[in-house]
Amino acid sequence: MFWLVIILVLFIFQIATILVSEFRRPEKAVAWLSILFILPVIGFVMYYFLAKNYTQRRRVKRKTHRVMKEMRRDMARLARKLKKGGQSPREIEKDERLFGLLSNLPGAPITICNEVEFYHSGAETYDAILQAMEEAKDHIHVEYYTIREDGIGLRFQDVMIRKAREGVAVRLLYDGVGSMDMTERYIRKLQEAGVRTGCFLPPLIAFIDKRLNYRNHRKIVVVDGIVGFLGGINVGDEYLGKHKRLGYWRDTHMKMTGDAVYYLQHTFIKDWFFVKAELLNEGRYLPEHDCQGREMVQIVNGGPDAQWDAILEVYFSAITTAQNRVYITTPYFIPDSGINMALKTAAISGVDVRIILPSVPDTRIVYLASMSFLEELLQAGVRFYLYEKGFIHAKMLIVDEKLATVGTANMDMRSFFSNFEQNAVLFDRHLIRRLELQFRHDLKESREVILAEFERRSRWQKGKEIGARLLSPLF
Repeated sequence: MFWLVIILVLFIFQIATILVSEFRRPEKAVAWLSILFILPVIGFVMYYFLAKNYTQRRRVKRKTHRVMKEMRRDMARLARKLKKGGQSPREIEKDERLFGLLSNLPGAPITICNEVEFYHSGAETYDAILQAMEEAKDHIHVEYYTIREDGIGLRFQDVMIRKAREGVAVRLLYDGVGSMDMTERYIRKLQEAGVRTGCFLPPLIAFIDKRLNYRNHRKIVVVDGIVGFLGGINVGDEYLGKHKRLGYWRDTHMKMTGDAVYYLQHTFIKDWFFVKAELLNEGRYLPEHDCQGREMVQIVNGGPDAQWDAILEVYFSAITTAQNRVYITTPYFIPDSGINMALKTAAISGVDVRIILPSVPDTRIVYLASMSFLEELLQAGVRFYLYEKGFIHAKMLIVDEKLATVGTANMDMRSFFSNFEQNAVLFDRHLIRRLELQFRHDLKESREVILAEFERRSRWQKGKEIGARLLSPLF
């Protein structure tokens, strides 16, 4: 009887610890409590090592804060930014509430001097990135979640080595979990040629430091501080359609020249310092440039170290202010309660809400969790489409003709709360229309989900979806 009381007290202590720690995120608390009930001791050990609040880490040195503040001042001096009541009327300025949010995001001004190009396949994206790297004169900064040691990975390695030997400063950041398959030989060959490399939270260190759950999901390339790339494409042959099961790979990436590149560069510099404890604060990394374009771009970062959930807040505010349409493309759909309600409310209000998801999953449990949200949203009038040409990995949001986003963040809670992400918010009508044209093309390659048919799925299927949904805040 004594031991039963001890076990009960320990179990209550574990429950209380999770409830107190996760009271701000009930969905996450429910997920961990579910694991705890299934695996009473192991579940709590998993929670201890995987769920520690990232913001509890030691603060960066004051010197770093000072230098980063100086860099932000330099960017503020160099970048041309939108001010309310500017020269040309913009659709976004008519929506004071949304414009107010975007204007007040810390460290993320709307820049007005940019040129943007979109790419919708791996082949054209890699051609553009590798060409820009070949033309580098001063430095190349590369940051990816996944880099594979395959055909395209070796092409990237070859270019980085060649440019480093030419005297260009080449730096590479990669995520410790996303690039787990990359060998020491691949890295050593880069280092021997003079390429500086850094691994973001290697798995063993992240596990010991209780930060294994926090990953750097960004995809950034900056060349000479002038040209920048970001989007959904990592470095791997699957993005060229060579995955045996998934086949053709549809994604969206973008190239920028102009003032927004300063903010890509700033993100890389912060991430480089986090990994290497080295500050890149020379003027060469934020060079002045001739302003050729007039397109508006806002770079919005998300991450567990930030005070605001900026990407989530942009998504939520944009959806709730939609008047005509909300178009979303995402490979993983696990919205939090706020996004879920915003989508339902928009559809019930008569907004045309359409969401494209993959028909073939790359991760089964995430796919099941995604499917668990469809029925209630279909009943509210949201229209879902399953992409059938191959696997769709693009991350796009289009709201009316006033705003669109392209970047690394999926429409899921991992991207909102746990991953380090980066999105570009776009405001020019011709750019939004280009993305809408691609969205409508993807619709033609997709099959619409019909509510009456979807409701007829088996109880076993519904049960699997419920189980996956309970755990969904954790992946």
